[in-house]
Amino acid sequence: MSPSIRLWLVRHAPVAGADAGRINGQRDVPCDTTDRLALFALAGALPRGARVLCSPLTRCKATLAAAIDSGFRPDGPETLEPDLMEQDFGAWAGKSWAELTDHPLARRMWAEPATTRPPDGESFADQVARVGPLLERIVADTPGGDVVLVCHAGTIRAALAVALNVDPAAALAFQIDPLSLTRLDAYPADPAPGKRRKLDGGWAVVWVNRPCRAPGPDP
Repeated sequence: MSPSIRLWLVRHAPVAGADAGRINGQRDVPCDTTDRLALFALAGALPRGARVLCSPLTRCKATLAAAIDSGFRPDGPETLEPDLMEQDFGAWAGKSWAELTDHPLARRMWAEPATTRPPDGESFADQVARVGPLLERIVADTPGGDVVLVCHAGTIRAALAVALNVDPAAALAFQIDPLSLTRLDAYPADPAPGKRRKLDGGWAVVWVNRPCRAPGPDP
């Protein structure tokens, strides 16, 4: 079996201003990177020399830049990866759930949250189908070691659905907070000559939604 690949999934810093609490999805909204103690803790928790893939949305790029300013040292510039973007909420992006109270699809989403597709958008099950092949590509292209993925809550839940091989609806139960860490370890097989590496031993979920806090006494 080839060396394991450790995926460190970081959710971006909190969305800032009037966009906080709205359905942002793939809207490019800013984030609040003023919590320097949390960012310092995040930088200290991430492995040095890791390859970095980042969602192209501003809130992820700004979070990565703030982590680097706080001491994180990756192995070169990040790769912007569109498949790391949040679920596409289509026509609902920018609205609050309160504004959608009377929308029949919104009511359906409460009953069928993983499979309901917003107008002009994608369902969470669609997002899982997008993230799964991305994880396979990462495994195929990584000889071993650490890969940091700076992304979104929905993307991390989608990765958990893939790693645990569970129904997408089950993965929606995971709480994923801003500036939290989730780690998944992949165990690929040694490839046959001329073939790409594939998963063999599967996945290990090492931790989920680990908060990044500054060192200090226990409360």
